[in-house]
Amino acid sequence: MSETPPNTLQYRFDGPEDAPVLILGPSLGTTWHMWDRQVPELAEQWRVFRYDLPGHGGAPAYPTDAVGDLTARLLATLDALGVQRFGYAGCALGGAVGMELALRHPERLASLVLIAASPRFGSADEFRQRGVIVRTNGLDPIARTAPDRWFTSGFAAAQPAITEWAVQMVRTTDPGCYIAACEALAAFDVRRELAGIGVPTLVLVGSEDQVTGPAEARTLVAGIPDARLAVVPGASHLVPVEQPAAVTDLLVHHFSTAWQPAYDSATGQTVLPAAPGQPVFVPPQQHPGTPQAVQPPQSGPIAEIAPPAEAQPQPTGRPDPYDAGTKVRREVLGDAHVDRVLAQADDFSGDFQELLTRYTWGEIWDRPGLDRRTRSCIALTALVAGGHLDDLAAHVRAALRNGLTPAEIKEVLLQTAVYCGVPAASSAFRVAQQVVREETTPQE
Repeated sequence: MSETPPNTLQYRFDGPEDAPVLILGPSLGTTWHMWDRQVPELAEQWRVFRYDLPGHGGAPAYPTDAVGDLTARLLATLDALGVQRFGYAGCALGGAVGMELALRHPERLASLVLIAASPRFGSADEFRQRGVIVRTNGLDPIARTAPDRWFTSGFAAAQPAITEWAVQMVRTTDPGCYIAACEALAAFDVRRELAGIGVPTLVLVGSEDQVTGPAEARTLVAGIPDARLAVVPGASHLVPVEQPAAVTDLLVHHFSTAWQPAYDSATGQTVLPAAPGQPVFVPPQQHPGTPQAVQPPQSGPIAEIAPPAEAQPQPTGRPDPYDAGTKVRREVLGDAHVDRVLAQADDFSGDFQELLTRYTWGEIWDRPGLDRRTRSCIALTALVAGGHLDDLAAHVRAALRNGLTPAEIKEVLLQTAVYCGVPAASSAFRVAQQVVREETTPQE
């Protein structure tokens, strides 16, 4: 167990101190206990390291809203412990951390397993909407529906104790950290970078997973050069909990047979370990009734020198704010709204939409002087003052996504009643009331 500074993660170790380190990363809303059934067998050969996400499992509530920041905290934790190289298996958000490690820190990673993972988890709107619901109603609505997302109906009915454990695990998570993790998943997108994952990878998915299912798994396998696919029958999203023996066998087989030697980023060479350097692993016996372990990749060159990177021309002048504006516009207003507006644009209105993206969103909304909550307060006030009710609904939704609560939006509109007039505020309340109801009603 650990005491946890703000820049690190709560963790625990199991297994021999001199064994190679194997890290298990959790899913959003879970704790390291989701891996309890895997640890006894894995700890026979590895030094198993598990961590909790911020605000999960009693971990200190230091929110982070980016997968890269979460990965940096994990590496800071490992650096403090003297762990430089490791295998990694992560489920869902934990899998996103694994992809970030493989892409940004390949020298640290010996082997990778991605469970219930995707290069992009649904849509940004979906996760930001979940954040709005939690901010308004707390975690209870998310907790009550967690078993439907995580388990097959048969498993949930047959295992009421595990189902209740799942509900309580979500309920006891810090709401601010849960919302921040939703933001991290909303912004995560490595679809164009998958070819850069060079570590041996097993992609593992439950056949009944309706959250990140076999289609997303096949996208990963198609994009990652050295990847294999394992589909576990009769399992949904939290496959390590629902089918523990099958997952354990697959993990042991993969990490026993696909452990890449250390890579020296300075020379571009794969380091050849001197005997008896790299531990020798004995593959386990298959348990009856579990899926066959994936076959290891064929051995290739044992050392390789990467060609020198070509010098890239340095950009000159002031960067065009259009791309930044597109990103901010989608983060604030949502993909669905922006897609709808851009789809309606034609030769007549297209230039105006480009102007909005470049200057409203790329120049003003992307300035560092005010946070987005404050900008939303100003935007709501200005729209009410100008009587622009056609745009008010979109900006009420944006305010909720930017972190304002319904109570705070109410206070902004009450303030407009004094300075902009009661009739204007009355019309604004009607629009805002409908939007708040739509956005904060939990979906059962």
